[in-house]
Amino acid sequence: MTDVLGWRAKFGVLGPSTNTIVQPEFDAMRAPGVTNHYSRIIVQNANAVSDETFIAGTMKISDNTIDAVKGVLTCSPDYLVMGMSAVTFYGGAEGARQWRQNIEQASELQLSIGSESLIAAMEAYGSIRRVALLSPYFPAANREVIRFFADYGIRTVRDHCLRCPSWTAIAEVTGDTLRRVVAELDGDDVDAIVQVGTNLCMLELAVELEHELQKPVIAINAATYWHALRQFGIDDQMQGFGPLLENH
Repeated sequence: MTDVLGWRAKFGVLGPSTNTIVQPEFDAMRAPGVTNHYSRIIVQNANAVSDETFIAGTMKISDNTIDAVKGVLTCSPDYLVMGMSAVTFYGGAEGARQWRQNIEQASELQLSIGSESLIAAMEAYGSIRRVALLSPYFPAANREVIRFFADYGIRTVRDHCLRCPSWTAIAEVTGDTLRRVVAELDGDDVDAIVQVGTNLCMLELAVELEHELQKPVIAINAATYWHALRQFGIDDQMQGFGPLLENH
């Protein structure tokens, strides 16, 4: 017997309780027969006013992830998707691998995480070795992303931290602001623009910017959900979300 709506797959999505962007963006990308089941990682809407408070806040989310895993396991999901990105970059490639494996061991399910999904996305595009990085983070977290990319031979030419003052403030960043930052980051010396921070609303805007700039603009939510679908063996090509879901 299979789930009536999730007859191909039930995805357990792990995301901070303060995140309002992941759930609707992931739902927009659902393939027929795939359902998403959001399990909230309980965290207060902490103010992030420095490198130290930002890192501490993200580590609190990391510490509470296992409880969210336990909650979503009760619906018998087939696969897990991480809807929070910062901690998946910490410690470089090896730190990311260990973090993912800890969740997979606890859940006995496979997991897609944002950091590794972005590497897979860049490999799917091909010829991406120099990137510009956009995040809602503080500089200490951007340094972790840059270190992670470097472990895969990806050089970050420029980066921009929005330094959002709270978790919910990330979802309040407007498209106009994101367009302005991308324009500042772009240049002939970068092969792609990469956005991290899952509570930034970038899914549809990235597609528009990619057409305008004529180079990859990779939104982390698109990369992560694409990776989950493909890893689970769902190869549907869907329009409206960029080349990853359309062609790869």
